[in-house]
Amino acid sequence: MKKCLLILLAFGWSGMLHAQTGSLLPLVQPLTGTANSTTAAALKHGAGTERLANTIPAVGVPFGMTQWTPQTRTSEQKCLAPYYYKDTLLSGFRGSHWLSGSCTQDYGSVTIMPLTGHLRTRVADFATTFSHRQETAAPDYYRVQLTQYGITAEMTALARSSLLQFTLQRADSFYLLVMPNSDQQQGFVQIDAQRQEISGYNPAHRIYQGWGQPAGFSGYFVVQVERPFSVKGTFSNGDVYTTDSLGNRSRLGAYIGFKAAAGERVRIRVGTSFTSIAAARRNLQAEINTWELAVVRRQCARTWESALGKIKVAGDSTQQRIFYTALYHSLQHPRTFNDADGAYPRFAQQYRQARLGSGNYYDDFSMWDIYRAQLPLLEILDPQRVNDMVRSLVRKGQDGGWLPIFPCWNSYTGAMIGDHATAFIASAWQKGIRQYDAEAAYALMRRNAFETPARAAYVDGKGRRALASYLRYGYIPLEDSVPDAFHKKEQVSRTLEYAYDDYALALMAKALGKQADHKLLLQRSRNYRHVFDTATGFVRGRYANGGWYTPFDPDKKMPFITEGTPRQYTFYVPHDIPGLAALMGGQAGLETALDSLFAKGEYWHGNEPGHQVPFLYNYTAAPWKTQREVRRILQEEYADGPGGLSGNDDAGQMSAWYVFAAMGMYPVDPVSGAYALCVPLFDQVTLQLPDHKKVSIQVHRPNPAAAYIDHVTWNGSRLGSLFIAHRQLAPGGRLEIWLK
Repeated sequence: MKKCLLILLAFGWSGMLHAQTGSLLPLVQPLTGTANSTTAAALKHGAGTERLANTIPAVGVPFGMTQWTPQTRTSEQKCLAPYYYKDTLLSGFRGSHWLSGSCTQDYGSVTIMPLTGHLRTRVADFATTFSHRQETAAPDYYRVQLTQYGITAEMTALARSSLLQFTLQRADSFYLLVMPNSDQQQGFVQIDAQRQEISGYNPAHRIYQGWGQPAGFSGYFVVQVERPFSVKGTFSNGDVYTTDSLGNRSRLGAYIGFKAAAGERVRIRVGTSFTSIAAARRNLQAEINTWELAVVRRQCARTWESALGKIKVAGDSTQQRIFYTALYHSLQHPRTFNDADGAYPRFAQQYRQARLGSGNYYDDFSMWDIYRAQLPLLEILDPQRVNDMVRSLVRKGQDGGWLPIFPCWNSYTGAMIGDHATAFIASAWQKGIRQYDAEAAYALMRRNAFETPARAAYVDGKGRRALASYLRYGYIPLEDSVPDAFHKKEQVSRTLEYAYDDYALALMAKALGKQADHKLLLQRSRNYRHVFDTATGFVRGRYANGGWYTPFDPDKKMPFITEGTPRQYTFYVPHDIPGLAALMGGQAGLETALDSLFAKGEYWHGNEPGHQVPFLYNYTAAPWKTQREVRRILQEEYADGPGGLSGNDDAGQMSAWYVFAAMGMYPVDPVSGAYALCVPLFDQVTLQLPDHKKVSIQVHRPNPAAAYIDHVTWNGSRLGSLFIAHRQLAPGGRLEIWLK
């Protein structure tokens, strides 16, 4: 109870600070999502790591190369985030490339740890207790008391660099440890006393397809210390050496030390890069030319205020905190991967580089998740950045020969299912975001949809999994176990998602005048029908001879479904809800099926394939049920406590759902450019669009109990349905929602 009170007091203080200053940053709670999810749906449906949002209290600018976080776990292993709220020991401050909210891996990271007294180089010896009472987390700043060492630790960061400050409460010997976090007994550190630097690298490795293989680049770092140091050395597994460099050892690192006075501020600057140590130094020089933490923090804060300020909401302070925390989580990825001078490691290449003439190169696309809402949110708020992201995907495809399915750590992964880079590119194109080579993009998208790579390339993660079966049968039969995939089997879910991607490519084909492709792909987009069993009313595993999988229970997890149940996945036909309704007996059948899902408590908000489901009532005669269910989810599945996210946040997708729904809309089918409408959480919302355009959303309530939509107007004209198109919103205007 005391801990909860402290959290509430901290959040209440941030709300008061916002009211006094008008700044949005105090509303952001970066610790949200760092503890086990406490929502009812997560407790019922989640398992293992799916109960964890797996976010970190990231310090740095939106879409930055390196996020800085306190570290309570030392490994880069899969599904292990650097920081967990429940942990009691802190072992440093990490320059991290963790995919926020995921169950993937960190890579190329480096950890900084200050200590006083005597030198300690084993984690078990130097990790120190800390208290959340003495911890401050914000997007632009982190502070914690290291009581054991008498140190106040602070940090701020920009895209590729950071500044850390350690203030000593008493005179003592001070040591700084710098550790590449390699789990493969690799990495390198070097001390240059003349430059007052420690530099090094941590090689990145692949997981999923190509597991354990080198990713073809490293995380490079340069640590600059403001003052000279009197002692220095390296270490590995607790053994200390007098050498200035050390490489390819287990738990290796470098240390420096000196006598420090009481009240002394020890300041260090860190530059990072994916191309070289020299580039890390140049990135630092380009971004931070001061030793004043407050100066760098202000720069970081200005960047965040600009990003968060693209959406203004008026309402309850608790709801505002949850909203701006969700927006913060929505703006972490994809990751800037190029240096300040444009250099970046080429995709799926072994230590080869290229250079941009302009813009940025992005990576870490958690594509199975973020094509649904997180990237569509960027298509509204930041279309120029989306252009860069599409160009990045095209460059990846040209480097490796195939459009990647789930590009992370600059590699093919074959992770998850579907081919949603295709959906994302088509979505951007349909919304008028077109500053890239569309023909080159289309050629790569088409190749994924029609060709299977040679065996070695396929095993390496290129191409759609089980495409040959999909093309032969119009679905993936159960006989095809999809062996060359991290997620094996899942044949029905793959069929449904390929059907959506075929639809996306069909629209792109039509736009580019490729009529034959358009016709064929549109036909393929109806392949979802082949795995819908009309006798049961659910999607179901199917054999090559047309027979159905038995025994069958729509509410049990099945091997042919990805991270869910047949009932939950049945509604994944976002491009053809009328067609799905027809299979269920019409609009009334769809409504009944939705009613059953929610009545049974089988809707699982912690899993992305269901995110469009609450909005499907808009396709029936009972759109008020969408308004009811969305309101319930907003209230029950999100909070501003550490456990306030319902399952993996998955690079901001879970958070982007909240942002959209709280504004009163959601992209059920992102490629179509249509948004299903509901009742906003806030009575007044303003979206700041490019070129000084804005969308104003106003809710009119005749009385406090009014909760359902009577009608909607756009620029004063009544809408005929509860949908609005992206092309209507893009020029700006006024959306008014009248309740009854």
